[in-house]
Amino acid sequence: MKRRSFLQSITWGSGALLSWPVRSDANTLSPKEPLVQLQADLVIAGAGLGGLAAALAALRNKQTVILTEETDWIGGQVSQQGVPPDEHQWIETHGATALYRHWRNRIRNYYRQNYPLTEAAQQRPLLNPGDGAVSRLCHEPKVAVAVFMELLAPHLSNGKLQLLLQHKAVSAEKNGNRVHALLVKDQSGVLKKLIAPYFVDATELGDLLPITGTEYRTGTEAKSQTGELHAPGKADPLNSQSFTMCFAMDYVPGENHTIPEPPDYAFWKNYSPDLQPAWPGRLLDLQYSDPRTGKPKQLGFHPEGIATGDRLNLWNYRRIISKDNFKPGTYAGDITIVNWPQNDYMLGTIIDVPEKEKVYHINRAKQLSLSLLYWLQTEVPRPDGGKGWPGIRLRKDVMGTHDGLAKYPYVREARRIEAVFTVKEEHVGMEQRRQLSADASLAWGAAFEDSVGIGYYPIDLHPTNHKVNYVDFNALPFQIPLGALIPIRMENLLPANKNIGTTHITNGCYRLHPVEWSIGEAVGCLVAFAKEQGLTPRQVRELKIKEFQSFISSQGIETAWPL
Repeated sequence: MKRRSFLQSITWGSGALLSWPVRSDANTLSPKEPLVQLQADLVIAGAGLGGLAAALAALRNKQTVILTEETDWIGGQVSQQGVPPDEHQWIETHGATALYRHWRNRIRNYYRQNYPLTEAAQQRPLLNPGDGAVSRLCHEPKVAVAVFMELLAPHLSNGKLQLLLQHKAVSAEKNGNRVHALLVKDQSGVLKKLIAPYFVDATELGDLLPITGTEYRTGTEAKSQTGELHAPGKADPLNSQSFTMCFAMDYVPGENHTIPEPPDYAFWKNYSPDLQPAWPGRLLDLQYSDPRTGKPKQLGFHPEGIATGDRLNLWNYRRIISKDNFKPGTYAGDITIVNWPQNDYMLGTIIDVPEKEKVYHINRAKQLSLSLLYWLQTEVPRPDGGKGWPGIRLRKDVMGTHDGLAKYPYVREARRIEAVFTVKEEHVGMEQRRQLSADASLAWGAAFEDSVGIGYYPIDLHPTNHKVNYVDFNALPFQIPLGALIPIRMENLLPANKNIGTTHITNGCYRLHPVEWSIGEAVGCLVAFAKEQGLTPRQVRELKIKEFQSFISSQGIETAWPL
């Protein structure tokens, strides 16, 4: 049996049972090694925002939980993927759950308690550590991890929660429409069998769907299938949005932190995306395709945060540390996250492909991100007419990796369940909603009788691996229907990430941080409520929806937008 490092073998909590495997696998167990069995009321695969919200909701409703995570960081897109929260303008007061806002406030308090903030920053009620343009709460990934671990700490201590880091689901045992057990493998190849009456797929790609036989779809639906205004004429199940390998960097004036030229730099330096509508020139440039108009649009770049006229300074866009918020000398410069059009990887997908192909595309995406970094250090145009900023420094410590890149790709699109109800553009898209209602001032998405949450974000689809450029247009503040969280057949498997019942189009507004959280929290509550009532989730929707809505409303989950 391979020797495992401490980090690889971390298992939080208790409840292990031992049984002997019926058969062995040379790559996992020898005949003499016992198969560890763990049992709980709920097994959640994936400790991203949806998985964490589902776990916390179930725990507060007296359920025991096993929570697995493929990486060694919990938090999903806000931590392991390095993406500061993308949120709507009302987030501080409504449009998310009370628990989500509680987490956000704890992020701010973590900085107040542990960092040398300036007096002015300490006194800001809505402290934004990075003052980034994308969010009212741009912060370091590791702070998100720390706060999440604080929230989980009492549940880990009393044994109600078991947290299995660096464990990936590999197979499932099922009987008809029910999942009986999930088998997960750690970094050394050792298996554990997780048994529960309910399972939640909160993985980034919807990994439980194929291994449990749950019906799902991928890619793009045709207009004839969905009637969506912006859907293409032909379906394409292999057409998926680009993913991104994010990284962090700061700027130290007068120093040279230029990395060695990446092996694939020549390719990426000269690469021009082949998209429709056309991309204006090379990917590594300060000109890109405007998501709304498709026309060329200029961007700015200055690593000291200096304004670049009417052009967005990319440095400020996802800045997670603004040195001006901290006492002089704390930071040599600002720290920013690079998740830009220039490092969107469009040359392949990591959904439903062999593992070798998945690894291949992730490695190419890493080469793209490192090539972008090298280009910024050596060739990006400077305002003074020169080229490159050698003082830009790759901050490997911020991402917690040896190569400085995120622990996991930032995934915008996953497998999506075939759901009891599918959210379509007619339910949330501003233009189609207003056309169908003949009301040019309509301000809300469809009102769902089974709403279990709310959210808002434009429908934002990034360029795809099948040469489709940005699709980006206005949505309306929307609701999350319970029917979109229930598979058409499976009785005890529920989604809690980007794998709910949306289309390729509506995934574009249901995939962001607070919406994923709201989905997960509703699912955690649903498991507890269904068990208490002796009903399946589908029966809760059909027979007890009002009672369930009252139940979740009492726990701080908003089901309708305030007028």
